[in-house]
Formats: sequence, structure tokens, C-alpha cells
Amino acid sequence: MNPEKRRAFFEALKSNNPKPTTELEYSTPFELLAAVLLSAQATDVSVNKGTRVLFPIANTPKAIYDLGEKGLIPYIQHIGLYKTKAKHLIETCRLLIERHHGEVPEDREALEALPGVGRKTANVILNTAFGQPTIAVDTHIFRVSNRTGLAPGKDVLQVEQQLLKRVPKEYLLDAHHWLILHGRYTCKARNPECAQCIVEPFCGFKQKTNKGKIRGDI
Repeated sequence: MNPEKRRAFFEALKSNNPKPTTELEYSTPFELLAAVLLSAQATDVSVNKGTRVLFPIANTPKAIYDLGEKGLIPYIQHIGLYKTKAKHLIETCRLLIERHHGEVPEDREALEALPGVGRKTANVILNTAFGQPTIAVDTHIFRVSNRTGLAPGKDVLQVEQQLLKRVPKEYLLDAHHWLILHGRYTCKARNPECAQCIVEPFCGFKQKTNKGKIRGDI
């Protein structure tokens, strides 16, 4: 995908959704961090179901830490891997209190030192909570980047690096959300909706058909 097509690609996404954001519900950086920690291998819908009840009761590191694992589990037990996530979240709260005065740090190294926080989660927080131009490459972004030819890469780090180089600067801040939403609802793994895709004219995917069905491997 050449620079002109990449610019047109993001112009189309912006025209369709001028102010994209995460589908996780949050009102503070800590609420976002907690929601992202709970969202691993789970849907945003299931996480929101739990946090809508949890956050009115406890939405700070101290409040959730005071709940303890046993107190936290009833709010999140419908979410996959809830026992491990409860353990990570409680420990994260402890470290935020001890190391950061109960605030979510705005730098990658400090974020990645928290339990359950890797590069992808850190990028989500830095981008969504603090407005930094980072891209958290998940399965959706990895697929869209490789399938369309936007930013091919063999692994998530390579795709992230290619995106940071290739996405026009004026679109970089929101690229993370546009690409996730596009992969989640249009450029889906098994049945991409190519016929209804707003960026199809700029896409290099050779296996698409008018019906959006895949021929062969992606």
C-alpha cells in the first residue's frame, strides 16, 4: 500500500467515525487500566457488565485493594480467567499505592512493571488515557495490517513498528481505535465484509470476493 493509499485509507476511516474510542467503559485512567486488565481473552461487553457494578462501589486502587480478591471476585466471576485477573488487579492496586501514590503512571516502563501489563496493555493506557500516539497491536489490528497491506509484519512488534512509520502523523493518535473497530466489525477473520468495506478501494487483499468470502488462507 503506497503513501497515497494509506492516507486515503485513514481519511475514509475518519470520515466514517471522526472521534473513535474504546468500547470499554471508564471515566479515569485507573478505571481504564482495571478494565483492560479484565478484558484479556474476554469481550468488552462482559467486562462492562462487571465494571458497571464494581466501579460505583470501588473505582480507585485503595478501594479495590480493600475489597481483596474474595471481595472482588463476585463482580468479575462471569469473566474468563477471573481468579487470575483478580489476583493481578489486587496486586496492581498494591503497587500503584506503594509506588505511584495511587495514580496510574504515564510511562511505559512503570506500566509494564505492573502484574498482567505487557506492551499491548501499556500502549492502550498511554494512547487512550493519556493521549500518546501509540498503537496496541491485538489480533484485529494484526489481521487488518497484514491483510490490507497497510503494515505487514511477522509478529505484533513488527506490525506496531511498521504502523508507527506508515500511518500519517495526523491520523496516528486515533489509528489504534479505527483499526480495532474495523477488524472487529468489518475486516473479520473468516467472513470479511469486503462488499460493504469503506476502505476496500485501497486494500491489497487479493482473496476477497464481491460477497466478502475468503478463498484460501489469509
